[in-house]
Amino acid sequence: MFSSMYSLWLHPFFFIRKIISLQSFDGVVNRFLVTFADAILSVYFRYCGLSRSTVHIHNNQTTMYIWAANHSNSNRPNLVLIHGFGGNSKWQFILQVTQLTRDFNVYIPDLVFFGDSYSSIPDRSVRFQAKCVCDGLKKMGVAKFSVYAISYGGFVGYRMAEEHEEMVEKLVIVSSGIVCKQDRKLEHVKQIGRSVVDLLVPKTPEDLRILCQMTIQKYDVGRWIPDFFLWGFIAFECCMKEKEELVLDLLNEKPDIVYPVLTQETLLIWGDKDVVFPLDWGHQLHRHLGGKSKIEIIKNVGHAINFEAPHSLNQFITSFVSASG
Repeated sequence: MFSSMYSLWLHPFFFIRKIISLQSFDGVVNRFLVTFADAILSVYFRYCGLSRSTVHIHNNQTTMYIWAANHSNSNRPNLVLIHGFGGNSKWQFILQVTQLTRDFNVYIPDLVFFGDSYSSIPDRSVRFQAKCVCDGLKKMGVAKFSVYAISYGGFVGYRMAEEHEEMVEKLVIVSSGIVCKQDRKLEHVKQIGRSVVDLLVPKTPEDLRILCQMTIQKYDVGRWIPDFFLWGFIAFECCMKEKEELVLDLLNEKPDIVYPVLTQETLLIWGDKDVVFPLDWGHQLHRHLGGKSKIEIIKNVGHAINFEAPHSLNQFITSFVSASG
């Protein structure tokens, strides 16, 4: 009698188990944790005086999501923050947003295929990303601004400054391998010894841990993050195929691709321990840009300066963008 009642009581759970595997259930739980953390970040961004705007461009073929200042102050410069790979914009700028929103009218887009931004247009180039950001800002009524762009975002910011010269006033590029020759870039990829696609679009916790080790010099952050959270972060990511195509488009740039010398004043910021885009790549970009550029080097940090030295990074950005003349 007891056995029959026990089996009857458990029957719905066995039925659910057949529909949802334990692994997929774990995935739902893990994704929930990261989704909850992402929601907390949204609350924090709103606390910093930002709200998320939805902008439809290209005849509604592209949707951009942009965090923007609630109340634009004409006495403050406009500053657009362009993220790289690794989550959406909130995860990358969390340690900088409080200070930067005090000094600037801040606009933070999620690039296409990051966060909820999406396009049905098949173009995967950084030129297309640059056009999407500028078209989105135009539609929001933002006519002029400076740009702070990091890593992959640096390629996008460079094209924004080149092709939308009338909009971009000053440019800050942090740790971005622009103008590096294709043969040298491919040789560097070989030295890394891992698939760049797997690192930038990770599919396992181990991929994420290796990425953390490569980008962060001071702390082995990935070592202390449990697998279930890393699996949740992977499950939380969207548009994996499209992100892989973005990486491949960047890796397969034509050898004769041209990055013209920009007309805007440009500040380059590099970590001296960067192994993703080594410091000499920063000096190469500095030489390419010439007299209207300068380079600042932050000691004992790697590629992820936005996590390792956010205060120093903010100070450089603020003093450069706010300076007149």
